[in-house]
Amino acid sequence: MADSHPGRDGEQAVADAELHAHTRAIRAGRADNQNALAPILWATSTFTAASVSEARDLAVDTHSTRFYTRYGNPTVKAFEDVVADLEGTESARAFASGMGALSAIVLGLCSSGDHIVAQRQLYGGTQLLLQTACPRFGIGVTFVDGTEPGAFADAVIPGRTMLVIAESPANPKLDVVDLAEVGAIAGPMTVVDSTFATPLGQRPAEFGVDLVVHSATKAIAGHNDATIGVVAGSEELLAWLWNYAVLHGAAASPFDALNALRGIRTLAVRLRQQTGTATALAEALGSHPAVEAVYYPGLASHPQHELAARQMDLAGGLVTFDLRGGYEAGKAFMEEVRVVQFATSLGGPESLVTHPASTTHVSLLPDELEALCIGQGTVRFSAGLEHTDDVVADVIGALDRIDGSAASSAR
Repeated sequence: MADSHPGRDGEQAVADAELHAHTRAIRAGRADNQNALAPILWATSTFTAASVSEARDLAVDTHSTRFYTRYGNPTVKAFEDVVADLEGTESARAFASGMGALSAIVLGLCSSGDHIVAQRQLYGGTQLLLQTACPRFGIGVTFVDGTEPGAFADAVIPGRTMLVIAESPANPKLDVVDLAEVGAIAGPMTVVDSTFATPLGQRPAEFGVDLVVHSATKAIAGHNDATIGVVAGSEELLAWLWNYAVLHGAAASPFDALNALRGIRTLAVRLRQQTGTATALAEALGSHPAVEAVYYPGLASHPQHELAARQMDLAGGLVTFDLRGGYEAGKAFMEEVRVVQFATSLGGPESLVTHPASTTHVSLLPDELEALCIGQGTVRFSAGLEHTDDVVADVIGALDRIDGSAASSAR
């Protein structure tokens, strides 16, 4: 029999709001669990209705989870509830991918004649969406340097700019944007892609940002077995997005939501371990002769280190570095690592490396890559859950071997 006590759920919600985020990541999203400890998978595409009037009410209800799974689903809603709780927002909406979430924001909130301000330092897919799809719909886009104070606000066109889009830390060089500055912009709606940070690393809504977007495929789900995106924000904005999302059709699968919900339960311990490994590797890379530069918000050498320390709880599990020797050095390193694996993702249990110029940003032209300081020797590393010493030894060993090979060739 289910554990049911009238009034207790509301009282418990108030009490839980006082708990640390790491604890809320375990406790939130259980409204439909009854007495089941694990989340329940609602593997159905549709639900029956008791009457025509009930079906009509469900069809127009932005919170409906028992009408049609493209509109909403109890398993998906449980995941959305956890993200909203951790981000400190009123609501959240899950999508089939991070790009599904971002494109829903752009195309759901902007119309022909509107204008977007976005930073140059972006994931390649986001930049491509803004550069190619937006002009086709008559939406203008201005790109700015997200690390330059005042750049976002200065590019806003009063009465026309609908969105300001930031990404922090940015892919792949981990540039950090001043969230308070973005949140203070009056007029347009503000959006921050917080994928690299996760809700336990930073909470943009606390700085006044309107919408927070994640590719939850990455660290939130955390096991490389779910493809899912999510947007968190106010009830009003999410209700507007819900209407577009139903037509857009990039609905999150209950199966992926279940895996993402399972993943978020362990996010705190994973993120701590990954941050520890990333910090140790970043420090080790700094003195290696094969490495030209290291980018990690947790290092004092990072250009926005003080800003990151103010607005981030953890520096995260991503490290990016430039190898001397360009493409050949990057290729040799990718093929030399043994414990770390070559794959284009991040945040999972396996430590991964990727070559941004060939993968995440492959669609950009050479001058666009140069403007973003992405070289042919740029490597992005994502810390997994292996022992820190094994990971650091593997990366440094691979660098020693390619550096020694280059030295031998020079002789």
